[in-house]
Amino acid sequence: FRTYNSFRHYVGTVYQEQRAIKHNAIVNHVDLFELDLNYQLTPRVSMIASVPGMEASRHGQASPLNVYRSGGIGDVTVGVQSWIFRPPTENHGNVSISGQLKLPTGINDAKGRKTLADGSTPIEPFDESIQPGDGTWGFSLATEAYHPVVWKTAAYFTGSWLFSPQDTTGVLTYRSAPGEGVVSATDQYLWRGGFSRPVTGVKLLRGLALSAGGRMEGVPVRDAFGKSNGFRRPGYVISFEPSMMYARGRYAFYASGPWAMERNRKISVTDIANHAHGDAAFSDYTVIAGLSRSF
Repeated sequence: FRTYNSFRHYVGTVYQEQRAIKHNAIVNHVDLFELDLNYQLTPRVSMIASVPGMEASRHGQASPLNVYRSGGIGDVTVGVQSWIFRPPTENHGNVSISGQLKLPTGINDAKGRKTLADGSTPIEPFDESIQPGDGTWGFSLATEAYHPVVWKTAAYFTGSWLFSPQDTTGVLTYRSAPGEGVVSATDQYLWRGGFSRPVTGVKLLRGLALSAGGRMEGVPVRDAFGKSNGFRRPGYVISFEPSMMYARGRYAFYASGPWAMERNRKISVTDIANHAHGDAAFSDYTVIAGLSRSF
């Protein structure tokens, strides 16, 4: 489970304070749910799958009663994960790699009635930021690594990149700027790294581990494969991420709270062509929690 409120507008790394002063900021509230399945074929190889879901709302800061709501199943992914070294390893560290196929199962054109400046109320697709999926085929590559360092502390790293080779999703935005009339199919990436240590010396806290590290996630200006036309809000967030995990028997609970340290709404391909630089709204922090059970 992941939840956040985005409301702080940025152009590049510059906070657009005037939008808060004028009460014309756009506020998104997003709740993301994900069911992950991992079936171990051998000690090293597993089949993996993820079924995401979303509930989201979007409204103007000055008009909180005029709320657009969206929700549904996102784009399902299925694939394979493998550890490089057969676990358990002698040095208590390991590296995994995984690849997944993204299926176009998510709703990407959820619609609602909008009130425009001229008073008309057409039915149009919601902003892509509250669409459950993008409705395109794609694939992802990911890695995970951990290794003990000193005093029962382990260093960890995870990284993933979601590739979306299709140029656009085909969903209209009704934006007037040249080239921004349709939604772009975007790549996405996530990097995490830091240190983790179990809590020792307290019997009641046996099974608890605390972590601290950095996190970077975002949308690139240009995709790794294919064209990058259409409307997108490229950029990234760099966060400090404290987290904890508590394991007991077949259950494990995980929680983290990434706090944004740097936000950057980068210039898009259409921005470059139009000699402009659009903005994007970011959150201050995110709450992430998960529960797992082995069978």
